[in-house]
Amino acid sequence: MKSRPPSGDKRTPILDFVSRPGGADLWKRLQDGGSWTLAWLGGAVIATIVLVAVSFVSLDPGQVAVMVNNVTGAQSTVVQTGLIFRAPFGLQSVYIVDARPQTFVLKGDRNIDELHVVELTVRAADGSNLLFKDTAVIFEVIGEQAPAAIRDSGAEDGFRSWLKPYARSILRDEFGRESTISVSNPTNFGAAIERARVRLNEALEPHGIRVTQIMTPKPRFSEDYENMIEARNEADNQLAVIESELERAKTQRRSRMAEVERDQNRLMQEKRAELEAALATAVTEQTNTVREADAYRIESVAKGQAVLSAASRQAEELRGQLQAEYNTRRSEVDAFSTQPIERVMERLGAKLKGVTIDIQPWAEDANPSRIQYETVGGAP
Repeated sequence: MKSRPPSGDKRTPILDFVSRPGGADLWKRLQDGGSWTLAWLGGAVIATIVLVAVSFVSLDPGQVAVMVNNVTGAQSTVVQTGLIFRAPFGLQSVYIVDARPQTFVLKGDRNIDELHVVELTVRAADGSNLLFKDTAVIFEVIGEQAPAAIRDSGAEDGFRSWLKPYARSILRDEFGRESTISVSNPTNFGAAIERARVRLNEALEPHGIRVTQIMTPKPRFSEDYENMIEARNEADNQLAVIESELERAKTQRRSRMAEVERDQNRLMQEKRAELEAALATAVTEQTNTVREADAYRIESVAKGQAVLSAASRQAEELRGQLQAEYNTRRSEVDAFSTQPIERVMERLGAKLKGVTIDIQPWAEDANPSRIQYETVGGAP
């Protein structure tokens, strides 16, 4: 086992090299060659270090590297962070572009740098002036189109110069299509912002730049017009409240009408059921009455027919009896009328036997025409 030097022994790298197996022989040969050999060795080490340093490039997060082959002209894009190998002696070139989202701001009364310029003023469609105090355009370099950004704008941050002319002109154009009334409507204003973003991307994407978002405040007007807008917004809010109340009233009315119709239908159904029950009862009673009347009529007619038949028979019998008695009496009368007066008086005396007759003459007539008699003692 090799022994370690004591902690207090400060040894140089050369001594460490010499103490290794074979190091002493190599160090002796170097000393024999003189200082030129050492110089060449040191230069080789330094050249190696420099060559390694210039052959690797560090790529940080959010950066995009464009590698250009200076021999063939081929280009490639690297987005993976870390060390990137670059062929030495000018065979390859590497250009680093910052692809993180950046903000182009239109604010204030003077230009500060490429990303901070004067605030945006717009002339609306109705001739009024619109002032946007703080407008921000968020953009970024498209990773796969970084070669176009370097080709058209140069290395590093040259691509930022494209924002200043395009952003102001396109925002003025799109916002200028709106009137002061329509631009105060958030829906119309949002549509104008989206149109501006689309047009900016159409103009900037060929140069490797993409606009992701446009943030702008509510435009400022004159004080009178601001008051008019505020009054109009209040009126719109009141109108919305009225429409909401009206819609709620309509809903309540429909609900109430539905309840009334339900109650009326229930009452109609109940009344209809009652009427149908009463009608059924009346029809049943009518049927029973008709049946009873028919039975009574049949019974009465039968009884009447029987009584009529009996009366007819009795009448016929009485007629026969009366006719017979009449004929008998007639025969007796006829027979009596042909008898002499003596026979008549004899019969009359027999009839009047036991009867006292008080005859008072009324006239001097031997032949009385009227005789009055009374029955005395109950004799017939």
